[in-house]
Amino acid sequence: MLKEELPYTLRQLVSAAADVARDVLAPAAEATDEKAVWPRHAFDALAEVELMGLHVAERFGGRGQGLLALALVTEELGGGCSSSAICYGMHCVASKVIQVKANAAQEERYLSPIAQGRHVSSLALSEPGTGSHFYLPQLTFTPADGNFVLDGTKSFVTSGGQADSYVISAVAPGLEADPGTFSCFVVDGAAVGLEWQEPWNGFGMRGNSSRSVKLNNVTVPAQNLLGQQGDELWYVFDVIAPYFLVAMSGTYLGIARAALEATTQHLGTRRHSHAQQPLANVPALIDDVAEMWIAVTRARELLHYAARLGDAEHAEARAAILACKIEVAEVAISVTNRAMALGGGRAYQANGRLARLLRDARAAEVMAPTTHMLKSWVGRTVLGLPFFDRL
Repeated sequence: MLKEELPYTLRQLVSAAADVARDVLAPAAEATDEKAVWPRHAFDALAEVELMGLHVAERFGGRGQGLLALALVTEELGGGCSSSAICYGMHCVASKVIQVKANAAQEERYLSPIAQGRHVSSLALSEPGTGSHFYLPQLTFTPADGNFVLDGTKSFVTSGGQADSYVISAVAPGLEADPGTFSCFVVDGAAVGLEWQEPWNGFGMRGNSSRSVKLNNVTVPAQNLLGQQGDELWYVFDVIAPYFLVAMSGTYLGIARAALEATTQHLGTRRHSHAQQPLANVPALIDDVAEMWIAVTRARELLHYAARLGDAEHAEARAAILACKIEVAEVAISVTNRAMALGGGRAYQANGRLARLLRDARAAEVMAPTTHMLKSWVGRTVLGLPFFDRL
């Protein structure tokens, strides 16, 4: 979708994100990766341009935007610094989950501060025992004195130990194998009993502060329960999955676009001493660039198509949104690989820009839901089958 075709407000948001990506994220991306530093500077800059409440309703001071805005904004940020983009994306997903069924207490404690840029949230769904099957939490919750007590472990928590709150999934004891009966809670980052583990030393996305956390008898107020107890499967496939997949797809599309831009710049300026023309005049390299551009453009069109269907609550939205992450993941990996080859020896420099983009892109296939899992879900959706045989 051309920017000129977007509503004026959305064009403004995308332009603001592009400015932040260029002026704040990109200059710090190398240090963020090398030192594995959580990008506080990114959130400060995004708060300045009022993008922290992208999905928070306007009555709370937010932007009230949907999936298309998320796709467009995360693509811009992903091109500047993928770690910053993925942390922001998870914040957006968490804020949307809170927004959907927020009670009065959650509106005051979380949504208004998020819209004002004073509160960062994230997701804590994955667990070491269930891997990419994030819809099967083993962490338990037990009602106690009008509150809930949470016990268990979450893994690969983005912005772990840095966010102000986390959306955490849990299940009543004895129902750990039933994907249809878990609950979601908002847990404050300062809650007593949260024991953060050492940051995960990742191959890529090194600034996202991904880490595990143990919940040791963490007491959560009853008012922090999202929706109704035990009915949160709808959150996963109607809220979490669409926004999560679009946020990731936008981020990885930004990586692919950045790799393509780096390639065209290199080929347009690089000249061998024995030749009079830049590498951009070599026919074989021209063909490679054409294929890269086609792949990036095709992936972008699918992502925007899926996001628009999702915003319209179209019946075909689910399959399209699942498919867009598959497509973008494959494109991000293939385009960064090809960019590395076209960049020659200079691109192969340790921890150079293309090397960082390549490492970050590799997470696209393995970050849950994995490509294999998504393909199964797309096929089952098209065939009219439920995701889970036992449901």
